[in-house]
Amino acid sequence: MPANTTAPPQPVDTKPAGGKKKGRRARLLVIVLVLALVAGVGYGAFWSVSTVRASYPQTTGSIDLKGLSGDVDVKRDDYGIPQIYADTDSDLFRAQGFVQAQDRFWEMDVRRHMTSGRLSEMFGAGQVETDSFLRTLGWRKVAQEEYDTKLGEDTKKNLQAYADGVNAYLAGKDGKDLSVEYAALGLTNDYKPTEWTPVDSVAWLKAMAWDLRGNMQDEIDRSLMTSRLSDKEIKDLYPDYPYKKNKPIVDEGAIDPVTGKFDPKAEPSDGIGSQTAQGATEGVTTQLSALSDTLDEIPALLGPNGNGIGSNSWVVSGKYTTTGKPLLANDPHLAPQLPSLWYQMGLHCRQVSETCQYDTAGYTFSGMPGVIIGHNQDIAWGFTNLGADVTDLFLEKVSADGYQYDGKTVPFESREETIKVAGGKSRKITVRETNNGPLLSDRSNELKKVGKKAPVDNSAPDRADGYAVALKWTALKAGHSMDAVFEINRAKDFTSFRKAAAHFEVPSQNLLYADTKGNIGYQAPGRIPVRLKGDDGTRPRPGWTSDYGWEKDPIPFDELPYEYNPKRGYIVTANQAVIDEDTYPHLLTKDWGYGARSQRINDLIADKIKTGEKISTDDMQQLQMDNHSAIAAELVPKLLKIGISDESVRETQKLLEGWDYTQESDSAAAAYFNGVWRNILKLAFGNKLPKEMRAKGDCIYVEPVAGSGPVDDEGKLVRECGQRAPDAAQPDGGDRWYEVVENILDDQDNDWWKVPAKGREQAIDNRDELFARAMKDARWELTAKLGKDVSTWSWGRLHQLTLRNQTLGKEGPGLLQRALNRGPWDLGGGEAAVNASGWNAAGGYGVIWVPSMRMVVNVGDWDKSRWINLTGASGHAFSSHYTDQTDKWADGELLDWSYTKGGVDGSTVDTLTLRKP
Repeated sequence: MPANTTAPPQPVDTKPAGGKKKGRRARLLVIVLVLALVAGVGYGAFWSVSTVRASYPQTTGSIDLKGLSGDVDVKRDDYGIPQIYADTDSDLFRAQGFVQAQDRFWEMDVRRHMTSGRLSEMFGAGQVETDSFLRTLGWRKVAQEEYDTKLGEDTKKNLQAYADGVNAYLAGKDGKDLSVEYAALGLTNDYKPTEWTPVDSVAWLKAMAWDLRGNMQDEIDRSLMTSRLSDKEIKDLYPDYPYKKNKPIVDEGAIDPVTGKFDPKAEPSDGIGSQTAQGATEGVTTQLSALSDTLDEIPALLGPNGNGIGSNSWVVSGKYTTTGKPLLANDPHLAPQLPSLWYQMGLHCRQVSETCQYDTAGYTFSGMPGVIIGHNQDIAWGFTNLGADVTDLFLEKVSADGYQYDGKTVPFESREETIKVAGGKSRKITVRETNNGPLLSDRSNELKKVGKKAPVDNSAPDRADGYAVALKWTALKAGHSMDAVFEINRAKDFTSFRKAAAHFEVPSQNLLYADTKGNIGYQAPGRIPVRLKGDDGTRPRPGWTSDYGWEKDPIPFDELPYEYNPKRGYIVTANQAVIDEDTYPHLLTKDWGYGARSQRINDLIADKIKTGEKISTDDMQQLQMDNHSAIAAELVPKLLKIGISDESVRETQKLLEGWDYTQESDSAAAAYFNGVWRNILKLAFGNKLPKEMRAKGDCIYVEPVAGSGPVDDEGKLVRECGQRAPDAAQPDGGDRWYEVVENILDDQDNDWWKVPAKGREQAIDNRDELFARAMKDARWELTAKLGKDVSTWSWGRLHQLTLRNQTLGKEGPGLLQRALNRGPWDLGGGEAAVNASGWNAAGGYGVIWVPSMRMVVNVGDWDKSRWINLTGASGHAFSSHYTDQTDKWADGELLDWSYTKGGVDGSTVDTLTLRKP
């Protein structure tokens, strides 16, 4: 979650609108001076400064907490991870809110301003456009509706108790008492934190759903490609899922024709087939390109523009484990954030009863009560992103009076939003909605220019006045997902787990399960639309006709796939297809992950079982760090057969001889191969995509010397290209591109391998010529980055992770960034490896998504479970728990995870008692 699902969002761009650089520099200078004072030289010399100390949480002694019915104990281990003990649900969640606010309130406050479209209140005019877009989406509006009309009374009580705990912590505190960031912000802004509300917590689920929304970017990209590529070429770039090669999650079962429900043991009926109808709108280049740019400006909460969002999770039956009980592993792949997306915690009722129902531990989101991923006394569960297609873009015919629908003009549903701006005047926007959702085009000057020609064949060609772009999205309908969080926390068996999953509507996740009785299971939940006319959801469609829309009701929960104790004895979910589309009647999506990671996990587990060797907790942990590159195994034998005359390139080609395709941090072969892979993609595909989809970024050029390296269109030698924000449609190097290349790999003369002459570079006529050019280009690219001596090359020097503090750690002078940010770390792993330290071939080699946490749950013997976080428990930049888990995380280590009363007592180093006044 989540994955595919929080501490802070990605760093927010705090620059003001209108190019007011002088004011921005002055503001940053003040912040730098403040941080210099509180951090000291090397940010360690002035730890006693009151501004820093004031924001640190009290972790020993006692504090009176208004509203408690009894005392609550907060026990922290030597990593600052809290375990809370209470006697009522209300006390438990009130304490959770208090403790999370102690460690993470700045992050919580920024997040709630983002989800409600109120960043401008904190950071000024530079956030008005972002706020306008988020107000148009209406996350906060839908969250309020959920709270008012959908959520159960127990859920609302828990949310209120949590909010009360947060507010008890805030009471009487100034900004400097909350965090260093507030101290800095207070010198340039009169912003004061307001009280927390239950809806602040619910709104975060909408933010999660946005980043895990599925194939919206692919939908845009396919439409942009129509301006330059044929349908066949687009099909080449979006191949069908390889079901025969990479197994789906569920390999048995079907919808029973008698009961109408999914039955894991049923045989599929004949003639189901797949839904392959094309979308009906093409030629919308301007508006869709502008929408893609707009999406890039929205701060990514879980990953860069929703790309690469994935996760691993697998469970093995006790029949095949050394413990005799199931083992369950999970590691969601999300954007690297500081502090981490996750907050580790235990929530324990001293005695489980009707008045105190929880004894659970795991990974929580700061700002939301309950545990998201983890276990209770009976079951364990993990999440990965299902990737269901839950969004569609609709082109609307509009006028001042409304929008066209089946030949009639229908009035817009409109509302006015006021955006308050720190240090400036408030702005007002009008949000207009059609039956297909809000008009995203109202937030973009380019999107307002939709079409100049009359529509043809139900299409709305480029730049026609009187058209707009609307978003239809399942998350914009109020639901019960917050109920599901508490229900999963209380579940005792697979039946109650599935009942809870039925309420987990957005974001749609793969839910993995194990229990102390030895059962394992899987459930695909979510509100997934049923499209009309066999539409496959891969391209935008016309909104002015009822022919292209959604059925009133989504796919019924009882018809969604699940498994329970499958014969093979294990279940793997890693964002691959859920079930073969030829055996399942409903469309879940056409844009799965392509299964490279999932199949690697399947193969390694199956191989272990075939040998009769039992799988241990250590084996599960080791598998999480598997660095194998599936595409290297396909390409390297062919690369080694190519005759290379250039001695410098031949030297690097030799690095691949005897390489085992593992991408360790110290591997020179991994560095060179990934450089070759990146250049293969750029030569074969990147330069052939429409101009709207080209990657942008500055390069440093020098005049070329014969044989010295790649040149650009003007014949200048490209010596160094900076990290750039990649365009989503450019080849990112993920497993979709594995499939694209493998499908044409044995066709030496395929048109994709052909490249016309450019500058001083000769034309390329076949695969081996392109591979030879890619090897040469990679040699000189990596020489510029790593030096001439290939014996000093390593993948980790290219593939680095830097953790950036949200907001103030992204921009500004070096002192500011050094004070708040941490790193870099040289990492192994890579794109589509099990150890998925993701990078994007369109933008460089730096790490842009990571296993945001890792856990291995030893079901039944809970204290032998293990876990790790990307950073640490604290969001305070100078706390010893800010990044105290990161080194171990980078090395693949896990911490002991205490759960039982005895285990927690044995690992406790600090105890705080929250007392009833």
